[in-house]
Amino acid sequence: MKHRHVGRTGLRVSRIGLGTLTWARDTGEREAADLLKSFWEAGGTLVDTADVYADGGAEYLLGRLVQDLVPRRDLVIATKAGGVPDPERHFDCSRGHLLAALDASLERLGTDYVDLWQVHAYDPFTPLEETLQALDTAVASGRARYAGVAGFCGWQLAKAAAWQLAAPGARARLAGVQMEYSLLQRGVEREVLPAALDLEVGLLASSPLGRGVLTGKYRHSTPPGSRGASEHLAPFVEPYLDDAAARIVDAVATAADGLAVTPLQVALAWVRDRPGVAAPVIGPRTPQQLGEALSVEGLTLPDEICRALDDVSAPVHRYPDHDWSTL
Repeated sequence: MKHRHVGRTGLRVSRIGLGTLTWARDTGEREAADLLKSFWEAGGTLVDTADVYADGGAEYLLGRLVQDLVPRRDLVIATKAGGVPDPERHFDCSRGHLLAALDASLERLGTDYVDLWQVHAYDPFTPLEETLQALDTAVASGRARYAGVAGFCGWQLAKAAAWQLAAPGARARLAGVQMEYSLLQRGVEREVLPAALDLEVGLLASSPLGRGVLTGKYRHSTPPGSRGASEHLAPFVEPYLDDAAARIVDAVATAADGLAVTPLQVALAWVRDRPGVAAPVIGPRTPQQLGEALSVEGLTLPDEICRALDDVSAPVHRYPDHDWSTL
C-alpha cells in the first residue's frame, strides 16, 4: 500500500486507515484480530481509535492485539481524547482532563506513546490555548509523536493552527484534522478543507463510505447484521437513507458497473484522491469487507467519472462561497 505524509510533517501513514469504532462492541476480538492482521499484511499502518469507543474497550482490544499479533513499530496508532459521558457538555478539553485521558489511553493500549493524538472536538467551555497547551505537553513529554484535532469547523481549525504557529515555544504543530468526508457528506469543502490545504494540515476522512450507505447495501432494504440494523449504530446511518442520498448512491452504482468494480471501490477511491486528503479511515466488520476496500489500491477513477460524481453530489454552498451576482 502506498503511503502519504500527514500535512507538512514527517508523519507518514498508509493512504487507507483502519478504524475501530465498533471494536469491543459489535466487532469481537477474533474478528478484530483478523482485520488487523489482514490490514498489516497488506501494508496498512494507520489504525484510528478513541478513548470513548466502547468506553475504552476498543483501545484495550487494540493494545492486546498489538502485543500478540502485530509489531508496534509497524503501526501508526492514532487516538482521540476529550469525550465525556455528560449529556450537558459532551466534551471536556481542559488540560487536566486531556492529559489524564492520554495516560489512560496509553495504559489501555499497552504502549508508552501514540503516533497521533487528537482532540476529539472543539470545547467551547475551555479556552482554546489551554487545550493546545495540553497537546504541547503531550508532544514535549514524548507521550505523543504528533498532534491533531477532530470535528473542528473552519474557523476553529484556523485559530488553532495560527496559535500553534505563533505561540512562543509551541511544539505541537497540528499534523492533521479528522472530519467526515464522503460523496454523501461534502460539507468540509465549504471551509475546513480550504483551511487545511492553506495551513498544510492533512485531512483524515472518516466515514468515507457514507456510513456504509455508498456500498449500495441499503438501496432496497436494511440488511440484517448491518450497521443500519444495529441498535447502537442505526441512528448513525439513518440520516443518509433519504432520496437525495439515493440519487448519489445510484450514480456511484452506475459508475461501478461501467468500470467493472464495486460501488465501495468507487466511493473510496473518490475520497482517497481528493486534494488535501491524507487517508480515508474505513470501518470494515469482516475480512471480506476489508479485502474489497484494500483492493482499491490499484484503482484510479477516470476524470469523466470524477466529474460526474462531483456534479451529482455537489453541495449547495451559495453566498458567500459563490459570487452573489451569479446566483
